[in-house]
Amino acid sequence: MGTGIAPKVDGEFPPTPYPIVPGHEAAGTVVAVGAQVANVRVGDRVAIDPSLFCGSCKYCRAGRGNLCEHWGATGDTVDGALAEYVSVPARNSYTLPDEMSFSSAAMVEPVSCAVHAVDRLGVVMGASVLVVGAGTMGLVLGQLLGHAGARKVSFVDTNPAKLKLARSFGFEECYATLEEAVEAHGRYERVVEAIGVALVAERAIDAVARGGTLMIFGVAPSGALARYRPFAVYNDEISIVGSMAVLSSYAPTTRASPSVLVNTAEGTVCVAGDIVSSLESFTDLVPCGINTSAGDALAAIEKIRLNADRLFMSHDLALTKCQRAGFPEVPKLATGAPTREGS
Repeated sequence: MGTGIAPKVDGEFPPTPYPIVPGHEAAGTVVAVGAQVANVRVGDRVAIDPSLFCGSCKYCRAGRGNLCEHWGATGDTVDGALAEYVSVPARNSYTLPDEMSFSSAAMVEPVSCAVHAVDRLGVVMGASVLVVGAGTMGLVLGQLLGHAGARKVSFVDTNPAKLKLARSFGFEECYATLEEAVEAHGRYERVVEAIGVALVAERAIDAVARGGTLMIFGVAPSGALARYRPFAVYNDEISIVGSMAVLSSYAPTTRASPSVLVNTAEGTVCVAGDIVSSLESFTDLVPCGINTSAGDALAAIEKIRLNADRLFMSHDLALTKCQRAGFPEVPKLATGAPTREGS
């Protein structure tokens, strides 16, 4: 289960209110369902698509729900999965193959974000691609781009440990700076900013070849600015595109072979073992409960150590509709774990 807690408690993601229970990358076991629910049953193991679209605005009707005028997401705009129980729409729950672990299923959401990014980039067959940022999302995206036919996928990151991890995934061309990458290779046909730092997004355009594309994939603070020379965009016919979250890519990812999320030798994307270096139980993760200050929450999760800056846990999440909505009474929560009413 991924929490995404840091940008939310710091106020860098505008849709997120505070206080909120984070956790938007999750999987767990269904313990209760509403009377009209037919697609899942109590006891089912499911992955949760956090996306909450209104379905009626012009973007939803045009098939672009991720741009919904009333966009929301579990763990982003409503309480999420960093809890023993979480309420989610039944339509957002996807049954898991028996052989897929919860830790792998928690990666369905980030992988589906990367799948959407590849769709937004268009045809990459035979293209050279530079991914700026060798964190979790950069590594997942780089693997997908390779399988989509990119001729070359290179990485830039200032963290030597992340570059070492990228090399272990088979990416041989890894650089500490954009300048080193361009000096060694020349400019790239596709450049993806996968960090979320405005200055990096600004400088990344200098690595884009004429006629190429710059993708903004990382989530920068909403008020951050990046400056570009309009003449360069015009004269070099550079396209600048964004990729926002998930769009029609979650369900296909849950239907993929479990090996897709486990072993590159057998599947497409390796996210277990190498990227996820530690699993923690819910009780160890949040000893002070979920109703805590931002500072305490950050302190409580410091014990998790991941190679790529994401938070996961092995606790089997229990999914339920909240009592105030009139659904069945939920099982008793663990002693000593204070909860927010209705979460």
